Amino acid sequence: MTTSRPTAELSADEARRLALRAQGFLGAPDRRSGVRGILRHLGAIQLDTISVLARSHELVPYARLGAVGRKTVENAYWKDTHAFEYWSHAACILPIEEWPHFAFRRRAYRNRPHWNHELPDGVYDQVIKQLRSEGPLTATELGGAKKTSDWWDWSGSKVAVERALMYGEVVCVERRGWKRLYDLAERAVPASLLHDELDDTECLRRLVRLAGQSLGVGTRADIADYHRLKGEQVDAVIADSGLVPVTVEGWSKPAWADPAALETPPRGRHRTTLLSPFDSLIWERARTERIFGFTHRLEAYVPKQKRVYGYFAMPVLAGGRLVGRVDPAREGGTLVARQVTLDGPKAVPAVAQALAEAATWVDCTDVRVERVDTPALREPLAKEIARILG
Repeated sequence: MTTSRPTAELSADEARRLALRAQGFLGAPDRRSGVRGILRHLGAIQLDTISVLARSHELVPYARLGAVGRKTVENAYWKDTHAFEYWSHAACILPIEEWPHFAFRRRAYRNRPHWNHELPDGVYDQVIKQLRSEGPLTATELGGAKKTSDWWDWSGSKVAVERALMYGEVVCVERRGWKRLYDLAERAVPASLLHDELDDTECLRRLVRLAGQSLGVGTRADIADYHRLKGEQVDAVIADSGLVPVTVEGWSKPAWADPAALETPPRGRHRTTLLSPFDSLIWERARTERIFGFTHRLEAYVPKQKRVYGYFAMPVLAGGRLVGRVDPAREGGTLVARQVTLDGPKAVPAVAQALAEAATWVDCTDVRVERVDTPALREPLAKEIARILG
């Protein structure tokens, strides 16, 4: 890999602020463009089955915009085919204008020699025929999603429609009760975007540039991880991506930045909020540690007795830093902070504000604090929350 000479030297603090602004946490949010603006700005919003306060794709715009209605969030994603679901960082909601950029991945799936699920003869064509005449449909409506209760024991129609989704012949146009709603891409994707004309190099070049813009500044690994590209794919196009090489204080690896982001220093008001563990600000563990000095790990899939911070510990962002964690739950109209980790007494007001705002958003009228890593801070935290809630 060849690299150009760095065009700028950034302090660790400058890099952190660039990242916060690029991710929509520094400066006044663009409320006029709302949730759709957030989606276009981030380029990818991860989906996940876990729902504690809300699902992750709802928490992401909430973290940036505040108490936006949950129905408003869903409509912003799916109404008028503004977005589609595809494999990016993981299963993600993507702006519909990104459809052409994933042609490289659709081609790779079409050329894939081996699959985990066998596709019965004739089922693929039958699913396409059924969608053409009856769609959009869920997998259940296509004939059933699973053969047995085992999670991955898919029915033939489920295997077929998921294969068609990967190929780009079918698109997920909505999540209905967490089930994918499938339709033919030719119906759902605007004609001007429904093509695979971009070659792999151009797809990668555009995705690398967009990832760099969404990150503000990032290493090769950061940029690759955003849409789960390979390092060598990034290497092949980064020189022509429009991103510029920079050095960052304390970073051991070379970095690249969005040149537009370097033109004006990041300024403005910081957001105080709970973050989904799947938020793109923190979804890459090594980057989170490098930028914030904060070790973050989702423990939902860790045995209960081995958890340190809780099932769905949500980092708390305040003043541009990660100042604690909250593992939340809901009991009727009460938001329960099952376990709270604080970065010292100074974090109490920010964590209280984040909890009170989240409670209001999910229609809870009370917050109960159960455990705090520093027991002496439990009462001050509970009192501050009560004061905010009035």
